[in-house]
Amino acid sequence: MKRYPKSNIRLAALLLCQFLLLGCATAVAPNQQQERDQPVAEEGYFTNPIADGADPWVIKKEGMYYFCSASHNAIYISKSAKLTELGQKVAVWETPDSGWNKSNVWAPELHHLNGKWYIYYAAAQKAGAPFLYQRSGVLESEADDPFGPYRDKGMLYTGDSIQYASAAAQWAIDLTTLKLNGQLYSIWSGWEKQVETDRTKQYLYMATMRNPWTISSNRVRISSPEQPWETGGELDLNEGPQVLKHQGKVFIIYSTRESWLKEYRLGQLTLSDTLLNPMQPENWEKTGPVFQGTAEVMGVGHCSFTTSPDGTENWLLYHSKKSSVPGWARDIRAQEFEWQPDGSPEFGEPVPAGVPIPVPAGQQQVLHR
Repeated sequence: MKRYPKSNIRLAALLLCQFLLLGCATAVAPNQQQERDQPVAEEGYFTNPIADGADPWVIKKEGMYYFCSASHNAIYISKSAKLTELGQKVAVWETPDSGWNKSNVWAPELHHLNGKWYIYYAAAQKAGAPFLYQRSGVLESEADDPFGPYRDKGMLYTGDSIQYASAAAQWAIDLTTLKLNGQLYSIWSGWEKQVETDRTKQYLYMATMRNPWTISSNRVRISSPEQPWETGGELDLNEGPQVLKHQGKVFIIYSTRESWLKEYRLGQLTLSDTLLNPMQPENWEKTGPVFQGTAEVMGVGHCSFTTSPDGTENWLLYHSKKSSVPGWARDIRAQEFEWQPDGSPEFGEPVPAGVPIPVPAGQQQVLHR
């Protein structure tokens, strides 16, 4: 039985109406063919995908959604009152002409910390493959404005020898943050050591932070690709960690398997009590997959989370592959998720493209695709 969000039960009446309308449409005159072939825009519903692209990041603040993305060596922010419409992209930072971060800008995230906005991103000193030089950096807004301007605060230290001033950071992407019991932590995907091939396993690491732009400890590995559902492909990966908190628990929802293959999926780490030390790997329990593709929606991963405009619903944004062909042609999708009795998230199955989904609660109008 397919497990879609409970709100999709309301689709039955809508689909029945569409069936009846299509049945009547056979009597439409030939000169109305073009109009008849256009999708019917039903008020209060949207369909996936909602945008082209990958690695969706959204943050909700004061009733507005801010989306963060990267392309052509620049980072963009857009603003919208609607979760299902991303808004107009505005470039807020471009790569420098030289340096460690002049190329390969990947998966930026926008965070609001201590009254300012921070963008965490991955970049490299050399364009294109092989992807040997990815490191994580951070930008800080000069004021409390998500559109900047931003100052480049430099590369974050993501290695094992922070006590040495000359210690090199290790390969690192997809860095995000966790605030827990007054302590700020960073979580990211990285290599065990620097090697001369990008056909290398990726693990999830965590470290403490002194402030939003300074890592203050050596990294600790909290997850390795070792479960049967994380392995068996071309390359074993753990990447794209994202944080959820609910009922006294902390969840890290991450992507696993290969991002360019249809088997890409989501796994889960659970800190069962917020009083446990998150820097101790044994305190994290792994389960999965918690969200995976179907024959219709393939390669689901690299998610972010938010709530509906009225705050009553929880929503998942993720990307999926456009076809089963290996590669990074992807689009962005949204759907509601729920909570299980034990307090863990229940994502169900990805809703196929073209299936009407009720808009997030409190959103009055929607983009129909």
